[in-house]
Amino acid sequence: MLNRVGDQRTATIDLMLAGLLSSIAGALNAVGFLMAGSFTANMTGNVSAFADHLAGGQVGLALSFAGLAAAFICGAAAAALAIQLGEARHLRSVYALAIVAEAALLLLLGAALVSTADDAQQVPLVIALSFIMGLQNAVTTLISRARVRTTHVSGMATDVGIELAALVAGDTARRAALPNLRLHGLTLVSFAAGGVAGALLFALIGRWLFVLAAAVLLLIALPEVIRGQRR
Repeated sequence: MLNRVGDQRTATIDLMLAGLLSSIAGALNAVGFLMAGSFTANMTGNVSAFADHLAGGQVGLALSFAGLAAAFICGAAAAALAIQLGEARHLRSVYALAIVAEAALLLLLGAALVSTADDAQQVPLVIALSFIMGLQNAVTTLISRARVRTTHVSGMATDVGIELAALVAGDTARRAALPNLRLHGLTLVSFAAGGVAGALLFALIGRWLFVLAAAVLLLIALPEVIRGQRR
């Protein structure tokens, strides 16, 4: 799932990647909102909030939303640079290692949050989560050649609408649209289901949810790292 790139990937592999990582992204996005009142995967909303607050003269608040977008971009850039270096060295497991790095960041974040109940950590929390969301979205985008985007809900919703329209456009258009409709629809459903699960788990285990999310990512990525090294 994390060792095949671009045209080497099958539709089933892309569906698995979208389902698993979109669920985790949805959970982290929901918990970020519950803890700090900001959606860390919603760059459309954050950029709009930046513009609204800036127009209203609330410069400090506007800059906070700009910071979330900047952190997301930095996370995507960091992932892309690491993947470029790994591919230049023919490191087959570079994508899996990037997800391991995401898990490590979540573990560090979870440990910091569990060790203190200080609400002043809200700002570092949402910045760190935005960085992590950017990293994950870049990894899935690059490995799938932009077929899978685990945090890009606005784009997925647009694609679903276009593909639904294609179902009534004729046999050729229908056959072309159905695989994409399954992929984009699953991404949306998984993101929403992850949000619900994240909110429920946060009510039960609190900040340990970050540690749990990291453990799930490691279960996904570490076998892929080992498999890639053997090959």
